[in-house]
Amino acid sequence: MIFDKETAKQTAEVLLQINAIKLQPNAPFTWASGWKSPIYCDNRIVLSFPPIRNYIRETMAKHIASHYGKVDVIAGVATGAIGIGMLVAEYLGLPFIYVRPEAKSHGRQNQIEGFVQSGQNVVVVEDLISTGKSSLNAVKALKEANINVKGMVAIFSYGFDIAAKNFEAANVELHTLSNYENLLEQAMDTNYINAKEQEVLARWNANPSEWNAI
Repeated sequence: MIFDKETAKQTAEVLLQINAIKLQPNAPFTWASGWKSPIYCDNRIVLSFPPIRNYIRETMAKHIASHYGKVDVIAGVATGAIGIGMLVAEYLGLPFIYVRPEAKSHGRQNQIEGFVQSGQNVVVVEDLISTGKSSLNAVKALKEANINVKGMVAIFSYGFDIAAKNFEAANVELHTLSNYENLLEQAMDTNYINAKEQEVLARWNANPSEWNAI
């Protein structure tokens, strides 16, 4: 679920402006999974642009404060969301922790880094949602530590059906600043892409694992 339509369009616009999101339907990228994709998203670039990172920080923080009520700790998903998660926590004056994909094999063997107590209320911050698997892995680690996960906020979601099913199955509420549908609308409105490219991009989103550039 997006925060609201205006935020979704504005966020899509700034992500396109700084090339945090690149659309290349005629020269697709190859993801680590092996999927061919006409879009590539690297929201860590946001951290290099102070006005944009401040916009995202404040928009996320205000939503968390208004929607989730009492929150004790902000948790970032390593590694992509550590930076923006810490900025959100700072804006709200809250402690910050982050969650690794798995526990370290040495030292204290932590998966959750930072100080958090059993029973505390946590909102998880993520930079990007694809299938949701890695994001929900972080939620699972927090719940196993008896942490109350109130929900997750993310910068952008590809809007895959599998992600919606995964979050529903895990009973985790997800809100995003923007998503793929609003990205394509904004890209069309600003002539970033044309109608033919929009069709290709929409076709990919409907079946990304089987898509091939045309």
